Amino acid sequence: MASIARTTLVTRTALALLAGCVAANASAAEETRYFEIHVIDQATGRGVPLVQLKTVNNISYYTDSAGRVAFLEPGLMNQRVFFHVSSHGYEFAKDGFGYRGTRLQVTPGGKATLKIRRLNIAERIYRVTGAGIYGDSQLLGHRTPTRQPVLNGQVFGSDSVVTALYRNRIYWFWGDTNRPSYPLGNFHVPGAISKRPGDGGLDPEKGVDLEYFLGPGGFAKPTAKLPGKGPTWINGLVTLTDNRGHERLFGMYIKIKPPLTVYQRGLIEFDDSKQEWVKVVEFDLQAPLFPFGHPLKRTENGVEYVYFGDPFPLVRVEATAKKLADLSNYQSYTCLAKGSHKMSLDVVRTGETLEWSWKPDTVPFTPQLQARLIKQERIKPREGLFQLHDDDGKPILIHRGSVCWNEFRRKWIMIGNQQFGSSFLGEVWYAESETPTGPWTHARRIVTHQKYSFYNPRQHSYFDKHGGRIIFFEGTYTTLFSGNDQKTPRYDYNQVMYKLDLGHPDLQLTHRSTSPSNK
Repeated sequence: MASIARTTLVTRTALALLAGCVAANASAAEETRYFEIHVIDQATGRGVPLVQLKTVNNISYYTDSAGRVAFLEPGLMNQRVFFHVSSHGYEFAKDGFGYRGTRLQVTPGGKATLKIRRLNIAERIYRVTGAGIYGDSQLLGHRTPTRQPVLNGQVFGSDSVVTALYRNRIYWFWGDTNRPSYPLGNFHVPGAISKRPGDGGLDPEKGVDLEYFLGPGGFAKPTAKLPGKGPTWINGLVTLTDNRGHERLFGMYIKIKPPLTVYQRGLIEFDDSKQEWVKVVEFDLQAPLFPFGHPLKRTENGVEYVYFGDPFPLVRVEATAKKLADLSNYQSYTCLAKGSHKMSLDVVRTGETLEWSWKPDTVPFTPQLQARLIKQERIKPREGLFQLHDDDGKPILIHRGSVCWNEFRRKWIMIGNQQFGSSFLGEVWYAESETPTGPWTHARRIVTHQKYSFYNPRQHSYFDKHGGRIIFFEGTYTTLFSGNDQKTPRYDYNQVMYKLDLGHPDLQLTHRSTSPSNK
């Protein structure tokens, strides 16, 4: 019997090895069907995501996050094929007739490497969400950095991200999210966690391994299905430590009804046991100050505050759960008279000097509000907190973004997208200031998306490398608000990550000397 058992075991082992060999050979045969096109940044040698390769008869392919296309087109194999090559913020060399593209001898199992010149200061490095992030690389048999390179949490696309560092993990939450099985998806905040770089997480230059909170069907579950009709959106995430030394994660929620009207707002706290947000308190919709945007924590005169901004941190509250839940504790850094609301915008002066200070019950000061005050001739342009301009002196109106302290520059830095730029919401700018309240006096465009939106950019300071010289930020790549109805397959309505070297020579900014009083 022992001899029979040994024979059976050997037979099974041999069959398993044979099956493995057959599978490997089948996989190799599948890979050799494709012609590999690898588009790389000519300065860094890194693969460039989101590059369009279009044939003369308008068949379009887009490189995956490794910069690869697996080309297999019946009728076009084993011959020379011309590809137009284009990408936001990148430029391919012209041929003799002015076409930006090249002819390739397309053969099954063959490969071509194309070098493209980066015009952006920032470098596009990968897509964070959606399907097929490394789809072409997988078809071609390449190893990929993330555990789920083609579909994670059944997520096809996600709107803007908010994040927080909580209990030594990075927590990620998104807006409305699409799925494969139906056009309507998750409208109540999907979420995920990832490990920190250096503590089991990926190098941020390689990718992010997201572990989604999943529902019964494997789709990213709603984490903020709060009472009331319509979608739930959240932002203003902040981690606070209570008297027992336990971390608690808070955020602000809003409920939306058509046409994108906020009808409810309040404070929420994350329940770890349920992996869901729970309502703490509902806020008065008429209150001028409340948590929002991408917060930061800072100690001033021995008191720790949470500063809220989107991007400019001009609203603050003491960093305790009790203070956070009571809007009477919030203050705005402003030149307006205390108690000013949207319809009463009187400024405060001592003589001719505009006075800036922290005040409760006063509307937040924003670039849009400043532009309104200048138009009404209540303040002069040189008196404002936002004096951002390009090298030609043209004013830049920032829509949204985030502000972080940067050790390398020894300044507060802003990553924000421009409103009414060369594209409506597709231009991303870098700026810096000595203080988080400003003035912000000069900016440099670091990314362009021609006729495409890239809104709500978010810098991830916990990804900083080399003492803050290398930073990372992502934003929502979408046709929304762009006027462009040509959606990029797989990439549209998803989060795309960029890398920025703050030692880049084009980031040596020139500052004006103007500064508001009472800083």
